[in-house]
Amino acid sequence: MKLPPLAKIHKWLAVLVFAQVFIWLGTGLFFNLMDHDKARGNQYRAKLLNKEIDVSRLIEPKQVLTQLEQDTNKAVNSIRLIQRVDTPYYLVNHQQGLYKHFVNQYSLVNAYSGEVKLVDDKMAKRIAKQSYNGDGAISQVNRLNPPIDDFLKEQNPVWQVNFDDEVNTSVYIEVGSGRLVGHSNDDKRFVDFFFMLHFMDYGLFGNNRTGGFNHGQSVLFAFLMLLFSITGAVWTVRLWRKGRYKI
Repeated sequence: MKLPPLAKIHKWLAVLVFAQVFIWLGTGLFFNLMDHDKARGNQYRAKLLNKEIDVSRLIEPKQVLTQLEQDTNKAVNSIRLIQRVDTPYYLVNHQQGLYKHFVNQYSLVNAYSGEVKLVDDKMAKRIAKQSYNGDGAISQVNRLNPPIDDFLKEQNPVWQVNFDDEVNTSVYIEVGSGRLVGHSNDDKRFVDFFFMLHFMDYGLFGNNRTGGFNHGQSVLFAFLMLLFSITGAVWTVRLWRKGRYKI
C-alpha cells in the first residue's frame, strides 16, 4: 500500500524522533547504574588546604590597585585575597563574567611583595601536584585555549597537567588566576560520551559542543517533535473523516 506524502513525512519523522528517544532511555539507564564517584574524575583529587597568612606582611589593597592602574590602565571590578601554592595573592578582576568558567581577565599580585605573577607552567605544576594524591608522575604540560574537551563549559585558557597513572588523570589550571578548574580522567571521559548523547551535544552545523543542552540541535529536535505531532494529528483527522475509525 502506497503511503500518502503526509504519512511518509510522519513515518520518517518517527524514525528520527524515536532514535533519539531510544538514546535517552539507554543513557538515562546508564546514569542510574554508573559509579557516580568515578564519573566525576576525582579519584585522585586532594583538598587544597590554605596556610595561615601573616597579616602584618600584607600590602594594602589600595596600593596594589593604584600600581596596577598605572601599569596596565585597565578597569578594576573586584579584588580579593586568595592563596596559590601556600602563597597569598591579590586576585584582581578586570573583566568579570557571570560565572567562573565565563570569560574573565585577572591580574595576580603577590600580597607580600606586590609583584605581578603570571601563572606559568611551573606554577601550574605546583598547583596540580597539591591537588593530586595519586602515585602518578607528571608526564606532560600543555597550554590549551577553549574549547577544552574535558571541560567544554570553560571559556578561559588553561594549563593541562597530565599524570601517568592508570586512569590518565589530567588536572586543569586556569591561566589567568591559577584557579583549579578540575580533574578529569578516562572514567570521566567515558561518562562524558554518554552525556553528549543524552544532551544531543553533537557539535553539528559547524558549532562547537557546549557541554549542555542549550544549543541548535535541541532547537532542531524540538521543531521535529512539533512537526511529528502536527503531521500525526492531521493524518488522524484525515483517516477519521474517511471513516477509518469507529467507536
